[in-house]
Amino acid sequence: MIPFPHLAFVGLTSLALGADVELLSVKGLHNAFRVTPQILSGSQPEGDEAFAALEKMGVKTIISVDGAKPDIAVARKHGLRYIHLPIGYEGVSAARVPELASAAATAGGGLIYVHCHHGKHRGPAAVAVICEATASWSPQDADAWLRKAGTAEEYTGLFRAVREFRPVTKEQLAKVGVLPEVAKTPALVDTMVEIDDRFDALKAGQKAGWKADATHEATLLWEHLRELARTEDTAKRPADYRAKLTESTQAADALRTALRTPSPTAADAAMQQVSENCAACHRGHRNEKKTP
Repeated sequence: MIPFPHLAFVGLTSLALGADVELLSVKGLHNAFRVTPQILSGSQPEGDEAFAALEKMGVKTIISVDGAKPDIAVARKHGLRYIHLPIGYEGVSAARVPELASAAATAGGGLIYVHCHHGKHRGPAAVAVICEATASWSPQDADAWLRKAGTAEEYTGLFRAVREFRPVTKEQLAKVGVLPEVAKTPALVDTMVEIDDRFDALKAGQKAGWKADATHEATLLWEHLRELARTEDTAKRPADYRAKLTESTQAADALRTALRTPSPTAADAAMQQVSENCAACHRGHRNEKKTP
């Protein structure tokens, strides 16, 4: 029996996490899983073929919890509805939980695809919260799913969100307004999305032996970090955060210099320094942040 029938999917019975979680191989999607008969999880769809594949699989609603703006035009081309509810790596806010539950419970037929950027951390956490709210998952089920999806343990806020989940009430659900196709995100979120994209491109460039466009990507990374350092949000942050951001900016500049030389060994060392600086900043100021 589902304890909150007002949130139940049409035709969905109580379902605990089990062997039916299936890893999928879909072109244009990464870390894709069929989590329940109604819910799929994975990365941001890449290109028209990814959206076409989702359409073919029977998906009707896409819930994005990534900061990046969804590709509404391509989704609509394939008859897919987008709901954009960004969450941070620090966890799932109390306000976001009923919105996610409402988005899933009112999808109106067809499958639901939930994604973040890579499909490993924020997306699986959103799926876990949705299933705790609508499919009778226990915190143990939710925790097991995060581990199966590959969510890194360093994202303690995401694990905390599913372990400390509180059921959504009818009163909370009633307060949920119209859910956006594209959410209004603060400048900080937009900048961090760009930084993540540039870092991904640089990792791909390093794997390919530092191709010519890597210098351009390093320059963009350096510019975005400098832009982030100039924001009002950064000015309000702790001194340690600002210091780590400065170190990351300097490391990105060193990477630009090494790639212009070119010096693969120096570029590898600079890339390692960028990675370490970013990871240190995330550990101290993103992953451990307690969500109210």
